[in-house]
Formats: sequence, structure tokens, C-alpha cells
Amino acid sequence: MDQKDIADRNNVRFIGKGERLLMLAHGFGCDQNVWRFMTPAFTSTYRVLLFDYVGSGHSRLSAFSVDRYSCLEGYAQDVLDICEAFDLQDVSFIGHSVSGVVGLLAALEQPYRFRELVMLGPSPCYLNLPPDYQGGFSREDLEQLMDLMDKNYIGWANYLAPIVMGDDAPDELTGELSGSFCSTDPLVARTFANATFFSDYRHILPRNRHPTLLLQGRSDALANPSVGEYMYQNMPGSQLVTLDTEGHCFHMSYPNKVSAEVLAFLSR
Repeated sequence: MDQKDIADRNNVRFIGKGERLLMLAHGFGCDQNVWRFMTPAFTSTYRVLLFDYVGSGHSRLSAFSVDRYSCLEGYAQDVLDICEAFDLQDVSFIGHSVSGVVGLLAALEQPYRFRELVMLGPSPCYLNLPPDYQGGFSREDLEQLMDLMDKNYIGWANYLAPIVMGDDAPDELTGELSGSFCSTDPLVARTFANATFFSDYRHILPRNRHPTLLLQGRSDALANPSVGEYMYQNMPGSQLVTLDTEGHCFHMSYPNKVSAEVLAFLSR
């Protein structure tokens, strides 16, 4: 795996100093820029790796393939490609939203590369699958959302961003998220959305073998508290912390609360 090629493909950046490495993975419709509120808490004691999934941010769009990225394993392969190219081991992986499951997939594939996992607002399945599981959305709800994405991409972005950010989020953050959605190539966004919202990875949770922090928000339209509790009950080695926050992007709107919990977990 050519290091320079992967660094360019995934817009890989290293910041900070320290012996231990944190790898920060953004969620759907975002890029590495969302971590800027939290990185100051990490960079004095940790080396931090930032990257964009292929198709997101300043990654190389020409490397995108619907076949590869139509399931979350394709995004996990981005993580593993970066680890291989830079010969990384003992990585502390921090993933927001769907990247929590992406990190778990990568850690199951090559466990020796990872030290621990931190998942911010994760969900293994966004669908309601009664009677035992409430992911938050009916299939009809999600299909209507995808239909809006196909018919009116800008309208979809402007509709979804306030739901994701939550009512308490500053207008500038909601606008930033909407802009991030809008700047993503529609084919990339549609493919990533399908892989995220229609998948079911509950079956891999019991296979977890790494210490894992599950950070859950008190009010989160995309990952409700029962999802965090479900993951905690089904993931060996996990611990669940529920924060008094609103919105799905609490790493942006409540960075001090989130970074304090993450640092406490990392230094346990």
C-alpha cells in the first residue's frame, strides 16, 4: 500500500504530539473538519490522525466506487488501508455516528492494529425492527428521505441538517452541516446513506474484543438512548456514558463535555 497515494486519496493529516495515536473518523455527510472543536484537547498529549473517507471532504473523488462503498465494509477498508500504509498499531479509534460500526468492522478484521474504540452516538441499525429493537426509523420513513434526496438534493440537505444538529445547536453549526451535505457529490451521498441507514450490523456486536466507550446523547434524533443501551448490553468490554446533550453532532456542539469523557476513558 503506497503511503503517499493513500495520504492523497484519503486526505490524511497528522497533528499533535505524543506516543499514542488517536484516529478520528467522521460520520455520514461530513469530513475531518468537524473534529476541529475537539482536537485542541488531544494534541498536547496525543498524536492525532485525521482523514476523509473516499468521496468526502478533500479526498480523491475519482477513487470512489459504488461497488466498494455500498456497504460499511468499504469504509472500514479505508481505515485499514490507512493503517497498513502508515504501519499503524495500537490505535485508539474514535468514530462518530456510523463510523462507530465502521471502526468495529475494522477492528474485527485486523484486531492487532487497535487498542480501543470510542463511539460517539453510534447505531448498529437505524431501522425499527419490532418487537425487540427500535432503531428510530421505519423503513417507509427512510425510503421517503432517500426519495427526497433523489428529487431535491438541496432541499434534503436543508431538511436533514436541523434534525441531525438538534434545536439547541447554534445556527452557524446547522448551516455548516447543511453546507457539508450539499458539497458532497450526490452519488456519493446516496451510496453512503444507503449503506448507513438500511444496514443491520447488530450481529457483530457480540464479537467485540476491544475496550469500548459508547457515548450517547440524552436527546438524539438519529441514535436514541435505547440504541446505546442495546449496544452496551450486547458488546463485551463496553461501557456506556449518557451525556446531557441534544443533537447527533454533540462533538461539535458540546466539544468540552465530549472530550472530557474521551480523555478520561483513554487514561483509565
